[in-house]
Amino acid sequence: MFEYSTQGTCSTKIRFAIEGGKLHDVSFEGGCDGNLQALSRLVEGMEASAVVGRLEGIDCGGKGTSCADQLAKALRRALASRGGTP
Repeated sequence: MFEYSTQGTCSTKIRFAIEGGKLHDVSFEGGCDGNLQALSRLVEGMEASAVVGRLEGIDCGGKGTSCADQLAKALRRALASRGGTP
């Protein structure tokens, strides 16, 4: 299980697992509960690298980032720590 402290978003932490290159059990601490539950369900079982490609760079309200973008950053870090690349 990976844990990532977010920056610049309403959510404060993201937790997830990567098994066989696929994303599982994504959860957010804080943030817009309904939207983040939906995001978590949508990415469940997807290739982690594909999630990075789809979510990276999404901006929320001019903040320069978003919860989705922070998930992409967290996945990049997790994949790099395992010797993989997105």
